[in-house]
Formats: sequence, structure tokens, C-alpha cells
Amino acid sequence: MVKRIVKYIFLFIIGLLLFLILFLSIFEYKPEDLTVIPFSDGNVNLTTEKTYSILSWNIGYAGLGKNSDFFMSGGKEVRPPEDYLHTCFNGILQTIQDIPTDIVFLQEVDIESHRSRRMNQFESIQKNLNKNGSFALNYKCPFVPFPLPPIGKVEGGVASLSNFEISTAHRHSLPVLFKWPFRTANLKRCFLETRIPLYEDNKPTGKELILVNFHLEAFDNGQAKIAQTKQLMDFLNSEYAKGNYILAGGDFNQTFPGAKEYPFNGMDSWVASTMEASSLQSGWSFCFDDSVPSCRSTAEPYVGKKAETKDFQFYLIDGFIRSPNVEVITVKTVDKNFEYSDHNPIYLEFKLK
Repeated sequence: MVKRIVKYIFLFIIGLLLFLILFLSIFEYKPEDLTVIPFSDGNVNLTTEKTYSILSWNIGYAGLGKNSDFFMSGGKEVRPPEDYLHTCFNGILQTIQDIPTDIVFLQEVDIESHRSRRMNQFESIQKNLNKNGSFALNYKCPFVPFPLPPIGKVEGGVASLSNFEISTAHRHSLPVLFKWPFRTANLKRCFLETRIPLYEDNKPTGKELILVNFHLEAFDNGQAKIAQTKQLMDFLNSEYAKGNYILAGGDFNQTFPGAKEYPFNGMDSWVASTMEASSLQSGWSFCFDDSVPSCRSTAEPYVGKKAETKDFQFYLIDGFIRSPNVEVITVKTVDKNFEYSDHNPIYLEFKLK
């Protein structure tokens, strides 16, 4: 009798797993290589006469504030308490409002996810910042079955906002190296391209500022980041060859050549690789500020003695890439001490040559 019960339980578990794999395979998000993205348009003209600013921030779906850890980094939390989620989200909104900028790049913005209590964060951000923009999915899955309790439904991605006139916006799919069936519930990363026409004397010049917002692969063996970085750089170089201006930024999940090295203390098994200096052609540059780390480990909450003594695992993985015809005036990692996200915002002022 006991053997029969065990057999039935075993068959039930196998059947449930097969059903789950079939379900995820049928409803797997399979975006096209290139997708036209809808956007809300602004009425401000971009010129070479003014200095502009941009802020990039991985907001961690407002679920990775200083009190949070994350199961993928060795922590325990799958989704934060609802009241803490709203505290972090309101803090994120206030922080962006306190740093007036012309352009905002955000990563890990949720629009319909169990982990962020189904908040449409993109809609709320647009409304509160009074900016126009576009949004591209980086992660879409009807049910992420891990860990226990499972993550559940996820819809999140990258958002680019400004009040400039926009000509077009596109989602570019990046290489996915995960294999079936793990691929079905994993991220499908992209970069979001937004094209802003350039004006002189109130007339279009035919040239454009190409804004590229991205969040590259994190938890892989390194090959996905290499492939994604190559595709990104090929696109940037092709647009510069047309005479356009390029400003790309976001979460590289890689550190920058020549940047300050933060020591590995064993808290988190994840180690950031370093981008190759040769990946940039002559005249291009990475833009970062290594006086303050841009990211902290989520293996445990950022509270207590370790945080106070700075005996913590830090990274510098957020920044920008600019083309030779973009002059950088200043770049700064805004030290928010990881109050509302596991990343700090990156602020940059620039001018088009």
C-alpha cells in the first residue's frame, strides 16, 4: 500500500513537471529580432547649442532596497513585502525628481509582475516625472516556477524617458544562450533604441541622437555577455558611421577597463568580468565614476555592521558609452547608499559637438 502511494505521488510530480514544461514552452516569449516600439512623443527640439543631462538607474523593480536580499545571489527573498515595495518605489520617484535631467534610462522596470505586486511602474514613472518615453520587455514569462515559493508571473524591462521629439523607437533582441527548457522561463534581453532628430535654426539637420538603453546578461558563464556586447557595439558603430550621435548606457553587468577594483570578499559568488578596452573603436569611451560603487551584493541585506564599515561586496557595472562626437562634461555616480535599490544612479552631462 505504501509503495503504491509513493508510486502515485512520484507519477503526479512527473506529470506536473511535464505539464509545466509544456505550458512554458507553448507560452514562451519569443520576440522578433527587431520590434517597433510605441512611444509618447515630446515637443522639445535637440540642438548642438545646449548642454544636456541623462540619468541611468537600475531600480531593481523597487524590490531590492537596503533591507532586501535576493535568492539568485545567495539570499532568501523572492518578493519584498508590499509596504516596503511601495516605500522603495516612492523613494525612487523622489530621487529622480530631485535630480533634474533631460533624459532618464531605467532598467528592471515592472509593468505586470507578481514580484512587484502587479504595479505598472512604467506608467507611474511617466506620470510622476511628467516625461514621455518608450518601454521594451527584457523579461516576460507567465509563470517562473523557481524558487519556492516561486516568482510567478513576470513582465519587466527597460524604459527611456525624455521630452524630446522622437522619430522612432525599436527593441533589438540580444543573443540568448540558455537552452530549452531553462530558456522558457528566463530573460530575453534586449536594448532599446530611441532616435531623436537634431535641429539647427529650428530646422532638422537629418542627423539624430541615438539613445540606447540596456541591461546585459548577469547570471551566465560569460559567453552571453560577450555575444550581447558584440551585437551592441556593432550597432553603435554602424550608426556613428552614418554621422549620428550615440549615447548608450545602463547596467553592463561588467566593469570597465581602468576602473577601481572592488575586492572580492566571498560574500557573493558572482564576480563582474571586465570589458575589453579593444571593444571600443578610436575616439569612443566608457563613461563612469568609480569614486562610489554603482552596485552592491544582494547576498544579504545592506544593513548592520558590514554596511557601516563598508565591509561589503561592491561592484562598478553601470555607466555609459559615448561616440567621438559627444562631449562629456561630467559623469557622477550618485551615492544613495543603496537605500531604494541595489544600484546607485549614474548622472552624466553632455553636449553634441
